[in-house]
Amino acid sequence: MKVLRIDASARDSGSHSRVLIDHLVEGLGPRAEVRVRDLAQPLRHVDAAWIAAKDTPDEKRNENQRETLSLSDQLIDELEASDLIVIGMPIYNFGVPASLKAWIDQVCRARRTFAYSESGPTGLLKGKRAVVFYVSGGTRMGSDIDFASGYLRHILEFIGIDDVQFIRADRHIFDPDVLVQAAEEASRVAVDLRSEMAA
Repeated sequence: MKVLRIDASARDSGSHSRVLIDHLVEGLGPRAEVRVRDLAQPLRHVDAAWIAAKDTPDEKRNENQRETLSLSDQLIDELEASDLIVIGMPIYNFGVPASLKAWIDQVCRARRTFAYSESGPTGLLKGKRAVVFYVSGGTRMGSDIDFASGYLRHILEFIGIDDVQFIRADRHIFDPDVLVQAAEEASRVAVDLRSEMAA
């Protein structure tokens, strides 16, 4: 199984979302091939040059435009090569971290991850699974002030990844036990995935 690990926490230590991903990834065992995309290393934000390059047909792009899209191409290649995408999503100000939004903007590209048709857009990254760790100090997942989980699920489905599982560690400031429960669930998910790999 090829796994893409995406860490969106700005913390490189003391991060609950990183620790929870560790439980899952380590539980997959040595047969899992894990690629790491650490969004604490800033990504280029979409700008006018990026949009112009994206809107130019492949065969007409100049060298500068190809360079402008090179990071986007790399991030999409990582998704295409993966069977499982594991995302650690801490909640910042009721929404996704800016680093994760920058990643989303880079990978949502017509003709690469989705295509337009008469019936609307169709996701092109079929047959993949995503596990998302929803980690918040005070925001309850699914509440009226949760602007992250529904958004990320929609984005993943938009690009074709409709098998999405959330593991929640929400409001852990008020109930630290949710971190323990999330770690236990991560370990159970890893066992299930290992069974699938062995089948």
